[in-house]
Amino acid sequence: MSDTVATVLPQGAGYGVVVGIGLFFSALMIGITAVQGRYTAFKPTNAEEFSSASRSVKPGLIAAGIVSAWTWAATLLQSSAVAYEYGISGPWWYASGATVQVLLFAMLAAKLKMNAPNAHTWLEIVGVRWGTAPHLILMFFGLATNIIVSSMLILGGSATVTSLTGMNTIAACFLIPVGVAIYVVVGGMRSTLICDYTHTSVLFAIIFTFLFSVYATSPKIGSITKMHELLTAASASNPVVGNAGGSYLTMRSLNGLIFGVINIIGNFATVFNDQAYWQRAIASKPDTTVKAYLLGGIAWFSIPFGLATTLGLAAVALRGDPDMRALSAADISAGLPAPTAAAALLGAGGAAAMLVLLFLAVTSATSAELIAVSSVLTYDVYKRYINPHATEQQILNMGHWMVAFYAIVMGFCGLIFYYIGISMGWLYLFMGTMLGSAVVPIAMCITWRKANRTGCMVGAVGGLILGIISWLVTTAKLNDNVITVVTTGGNYPMLTGNLVSIAVGGIVALVWSLIWPEDFNFDLTRAINHPDKPITSIVEDGGKEGSIPEKAKGAESQQKTVPVDEEHAYESAHETGITQSAELDRAGLKKAYKFATWSSVILTLVLVIIIPMSLFGSSIVYSVNGFGAWVIVGFIWAFLAAFTVVLYPLWESRKGLAMVARGIIKDIYKPGSGKYVEPSAAQSSA
Repeated sequence: MSDTVATVLPQGAGYGVVVGIGLFFSALMIGITAVQGRYTAFKPTNAEEFSSASRSVKPGLIAAGIVSAWTWAATLLQSSAVAYEYGISGPWWYASGATVQVLLFAMLAAKLKMNAPNAHTWLEIVGVRWGTAPHLILMFFGLATNIIVSSMLILGGSATVTSLTGMNTIAACFLIPVGVAIYVVVGGMRSTLICDYTHTSVLFAIIFTFLFSVYATSPKIGSITKMHELLTAASASNPVVGNAGGSYLTMRSLNGLIFGVINIIGNFATVFNDQAYWQRAIASKPDTTVKAYLLGGIAWFSIPFGLATTLGLAAVALRGDPDMRALSAADISAGLPAPTAAAALLGAGGAAAMLVLLFLAVTSATSAELIAVSSVLTYDVYKRYINPHATEQQILNMGHWMVAFYAIVMGFCGLIFYYIGISMGWLYLFMGTMLGSAVVPIAMCITWRKANRTGCMVGAVGGLILGIISWLVTTAKLNDNVITVVTTGGNYPMLTGNLVSIAVGGIVALVWSLIWPEDFNFDLTRAINHPDKPITSIVEDGGKEGSIPEKAKGAESQQKTVPVDEEHAYESAHETGITQSAELDRAGLKKAYKFATWSSVILTLVLVIIIPMSLFGSSIVYSVNGFGAWVIVGFIWAFLAAFTVVLYPLWESRKGLAMVARGIIKDIYKPGSGKYVEPSAAQSSA
């Protein structure tokens, strides 16, 4: 990596952003958490509030959290790198190939609320349904997903910070996660979501700055016509192998298509296996979970598509410009086309904006990983295997310690991969081979009562083994038996490993379950953490799928004989984080699941089959007008996305914000009078 780019910004700017902005957001989130604890019913001193935000978060904020958690370093860097390599097909395949998983996850989110509304993690469901061995096997895949995702975040973030400022890579690897851990420990899940919202708002502001600069104001490009002219010239001087006419301005790109398939498979693993996305479903209100995931997925598409169509293509257009340094294969794999183009376009200001943009993306996704791993280690390791009778305070303390522990682990993981020469781009292509075999077994466990325990485990483990074998064999066959980091990172070996892993895992689990189906009673998982339906009583009573065992019925009927203020009961439920039966409209949830199914499937077909494959088959090389329409679609999509995840959450939270404002005003005029008082206390004093 060249040292010249490090002179764009001084080293102090790197430390200023990583330490200064990190501490600023930590202080801001601690302050917001204090305000929340004083003026609302939600206090992070409650274990349920810490891990699941009391399962009460509205769809706009969940959608913003999904966008933030899914905006990795790779979202900004790898998307622009594939645009730099393959042209306009790269941004589309990156965005669509990583959007469909979030859309399809809406179905799992609906099933989660139907089949285990009070679970803390998806692994709790596995443990109750299939027992210890499958729980440990799938925990391996879950934590491996977290480690790979975290490593990509740290590798991408540290590489860019070092490239632009010369900041020490080791320092960057540790300072990035440690700063985030401060506010996650203090505020928990709700603090993470609020910080996600703040980061996403700033992120869109910076993305719009780059969009307008490249296509409207920059003296180097400044218009769609000029960009088209420069890309046409670049295609003539340096044709893209596998693209129609060697052009950057076509969707007919063989390598772009291969990347698209790898991208789709790999991202299924990093969504379905990652507790971070289940955590947002758990934190969501039951009746709006599907809405949140559909909005979040559609909004997220605009980020990689818009930024890569801007900075990724700008890096191609500016080749030969004195301010644009030449990029090596290692630079491209590290994701440096975007920050290099930003520096060439806007000088130090562009480099600084890219640095802040990347830091916000990395830290918001890091916070999602921290709280996710903390929940798994707390509930699926500590509470399940070490201290089953842990008190709420012990669980809360363990959650805090696990956040701090994993922040340090993240730093070491990033450092290890850095020193052995594994880049963010390599990990991004490899993740499907390592993790893809567990995707279908996990989905079947949560959604299908006939899923067979043994078949799903054989599929998950067998798919992993065969995926790795096929990846290495293909590498050896195509490279004269030379197996290195470079040769294993080729498109065809990665494609083979990804396809074999997810296909074997899915086919074995499905066929085995069809031949030897189980008949699982999801009442067992519905009883997880439910105070009136202990799992032991349901195990004793048995019952058919969908039925309520006699002891559970008795508990419910007994409760109904006690007159309760419904509003007070609802608020109390969220203070303890328990989803009550009154909130679980089974008919409504089934309707939401059906809506999630057909809408997500239709959107998936449109995004990964109908649009891209039609354009691929046509072999069109875009004219100025065609390219202009492409760019304008990106602008419109970005504006609609910003409205969805920046303005909509403010509107839906207007009553809560007004309540906080009233409390603050009361405290100003009469100290102590604005503090939130629980309804029961207010009623008793009356």
